[in-house]
Amino acid sequence: MGEEEEEELVSRVQLRSCASLIQQQQEAKRRRWARQRARGMAAGGAKKEDSCEVLDLAEYTKNQPWWRKLFGRSSGSSAEKYNVATQLVIGGVTGWCTGFIFQKVGKLAATAVGGGFFLLQIANHTGYIKVDWKLVEQDVSKAKEQLKFHSSGSKLSPEVKSRVDEVITFLKKNIILTGGFAGGFLLGMSS
Repeated sequence: MGEEEEEELVSRVQLRSCASLIQQQQEAKRRRWARQRARGMAAGGAKKEDSCEVLDLAEYTKNQPWWRKLFGRSSGSSAEKYNVATQLVIGGVTGWCTGFIFQKVGKLAATAVGGGFFLLQIANHTGYIKVDWKLVEQDVSKAKEQLKFHSSGSKLSPEVKSRVDEVITFLKKNIILTGGFAGGFLLGMSS
């Protein structure tokens, strides 16, 4: 078992033990309330509101971690929380939305770049602006040389490598969700 898997297992056990402790406390409160109610009924029928215990939700939520408030009981990978169909639907819908937006933004960007180039050509042809094409050619060749130089030594920085490893780990843990997203993305791009 790897160190990463061991840490994940420990955190799951801690989350489950925390949840079971909360459940045990709630069950103990319910039993106490039932005993108090039974005693009140035996002693002459105390009113219901006299024997009820008030649960302070503000105090209860202060004791809960923020991720449990946001994600619910289980905040592990989606493979643990949802069944296969739900994962496919969630991945497909988010992928389709992303692909659709990507397609629209891509068309807009292509139109803006193409339209800008078209307007520059018209302005150059009519004499409003003068383009020094030799200077443009020199700048393009310099950029090509710099790209060749940077691509020859393609070592990733440690920060980038760690982020890539995190993404790969997420994709491996949530393979069904990822597959649904990829399919939805392609459908969104084509629609």
